[in-house]
Amino acid sequence: MSEPSTTIILSTSRNNWIARCAYLLALVLTTLTPWQTATADDEILRKVAVADPYLEMHTGPGRGYPIFHVVDRGDQVEVVSQRTDWYQVRTDRGIEGWVDQKQMELTLNPDGSEVDFAAPVLQDFTEAKWEAGVLAGDFGGANIVSLYGGYSVNPHVSVELWGSQILGNFSNGWMGSVNVVHETWPDKRFSPFFTLGAGIIHTSPKSTIIQGDDRTDEIGHVGAGFRIYASRRFLFRVEYKSYVVFTSRDENEEVEEWKAGFAFFF
Repeated sequence: MSEPSTTIILSTSRNNWIARCAYLLALVLTTLTPWQTATADDEILRKVAVADPYLEMHTGPGRGYPIFHVVDRGDQVEVVSQRTDWYQVRTDRGIEGWVDQKQMELTLNPDGSEVDFAAPVLQDFTEAKWEAGVLAGDFGGANIVSLYGGYSVNPHVSVELWGSQILGNFSNGWMGSVNVVHETWPDKRFSPFFTLGAGIIHTSPKSTIIQGDDRTDEIGHVGAGFRIYASRRFLFRVEYKSYVVFTSRDENEEVEEWKAGFAFFF
């Protein structure tokens, strides 16, 4: 009689977690609609003339993107969008690329006056596509350090890839997961969010008199937290997650996690 009872416990635990995830996933999916943003054809922010010997255009908003075109001194470019301290520009021949703020500050207005390019502001935080950061905290009584990178599908929904190192008194381990994050008010300096995700966790017991076996199990989680725009391209992030570890033993494990840390957006 004990074996059927164990099956019921496992099934109930797994179904309760799936029900919570399904509810949050339904909330997220309601926001996965096309987000209308201004494109290069919709608006020209300003037109500037190159005053430096040349202006280097990158294929994307970052120094890691290669330089593919150079604009000569005296030529003019149209500024069509901004992402933190990178500007998307278009030449008279229709070539589009990205230029960093330091080079843009050396350009001039068509009348010869200096151009004022403001530092990244709250709007850049709202419209940023990429985010990366490091957080640390408590994972079921053990210390945890996590790195993550995220991509914003639209201002309300983003997808994140996480990697974590877990350091406990009796065992160490690592964890990897993919998360979906939903933000209710992405245009606010204080921005709460909800998250759900799945992945794997690997646990290695420390050397003891009785040596345990290494384990790799599937995990799922739901959670909530908030992001606070700090300054320029930095933000502060705090979050709580409730994990279910789907073990091969009689019962699944539930683990709570608290973390805080800093991230930057671009």
